[in-house]
Amino acid sequence: MTVSTNKAWSKAFTQPATEFPPTELPILTGQIPPALRGTLYRNGPGRLERGGMRMGHWFDGDGAILAVNFTDAGATGLYRYVQTVGYKAEAAADKLLYGNYGMTAPGIIWNQWLKPVKNAANTSVLALPDKLLALWEGGKPHALDLQTLETWGEDDLGGLTPGCNYSAHYKQDAHTGEIFNFGVSPGLNATLNIYKSNTTGEIIQKATYQIDGVPLIHDFVLAGQYLIFFIPPVRLNLLPILLGMNSYSDALQWQPHIGTQIWVIDRENLSLVSRGETEPWFQWHFANGYVDNSGAAIIDLARYEDFSTNQYLKEVATGKTHTIAKSQFSRINLNPQTARVIAIEQLLEQHCEFPSVPQTDIGKAARYTYMSGFRSGTDISQEILNAIARFDHKTHTLTTADFGENRYPSEPVSVGDWVITVVYDGNSDCSEVWVFESDRLDQEPVCRLQLPSVIPPSFHGTWKPA
Repeated sequence: MTVSTNKAWSKAFTQPATEFPPTELPILTGQIPPALRGTLYRNGPGRLERGGMRMGHWFDGDGAILAVNFTDAGATGLYRYVQTVGYKAEAAADKLLYGNYGMTAPGIIWNQWLKPVKNAANTSVLALPDKLLALWEGGKPHALDLQTLETWGEDDLGGLTPGCNYSAHYKQDAHTGEIFNFGVSPGLNATLNIYKSNTTGEIIQKATYQIDGVPLIHDFVLAGQYLIFFIPPVRLNLLPILLGMNSYSDALQWQPHIGTQIWVIDRENLSLVSRGETEPWFQWHFANGYVDNSGAAIIDLARYEDFSTNQYLKEVATGKTHTIAKSQFSRINLNPQTARVIAIEQLLEQHCEFPSVPQTDIGKAARYTYMSGFRSGTDISQEILNAIARFDHKTHTLTTADFGENRYPSEPVSVGDWVITVVYDGNSDCSEVWVFESDRLDQEPVCRLQLPSVIPPSFHGTWKPA
């Protein structure tokens, strides 16, 4: 059995993060680029403990939003927890009251299924013209004020009926402004709800499909005129959930004999174009998709051989990990009219996560993919992501930003000529904002900003131009 020891990153998970009001951020090195004007929003679990009780999985933590606003006068930061109903109730009681992805609700086992699950609002953000949405795939989004991050409450976007969830992984077409998303409603067989929204976020079209069993679908692809879903062979065992014996996470079973199911949807009318099946794998995140000149759909993703990544992420919440869960940055060539996989190509051997392309390139061919990864020589069973990189699809080269020992950057967000990441420094137990030139990730950042308190490693962010 592998014995793990505390690594520097564990300090960021030990204590709940501390909110701070709008605060001018001191420049540590360099200067803010004159053309970098707008706001970075990031979302992630801010606390994994309440009243001496630990949450069961990294995905259970209460969502907290960081906003970093770049203006002519400098940069200001603001950090606030999303004031969900569950967060406020547990804060008042000073103890955990609800079940979630990786934990059952405290109390008598037999009536677990009667208790509500807390909407953690902790996974991603969608910046709309008049509000910010804190997203969590197991429920409705929470609307917040773009400037103050005041929580306004759950938002049905004009079309989310009871029982309809809204995923954290929307896709917005930068040319049309259309926003596409989905939600999975569990049952004996799950329902896949697909949504199309206008630029304000209002749902203007919806389609519903039945799926065999209850799978875990975390993300999807916008590729030209198609929305493409790869449904991994993970299924929920409902009985232990109903009996209150297992959390959702522990009741998910890896069933490779099912294979990976493929659904291709027409983005215009949300009709089903084709369905298919291919070899088993698991993915959390896709980088992007597009349709090439031959009509094939090209999809890039971080692909895992199995579902061990879920166990690794459960261990992250404890501050110690020992499970190896390595992905491969891969490319799938798919015939969208038949949902038949033509080829699967491994683009990189190194582990990667949080792959993305510039927001202007979503759904079409992009030269660069940005991602998180590991420094050379890292023991990936005991560390969390500690590097960011850019893959050049034209030259097939990877440029990596090495932050040094015990520094942990968040998912890179591409903003024009720059890449922004939030860094937890385990050496000094503090957090900073680093800005790089996008084509010089292997050089020093052009700017480093000091944050007032520790921001635990987060999941996803977005950029809203000024």
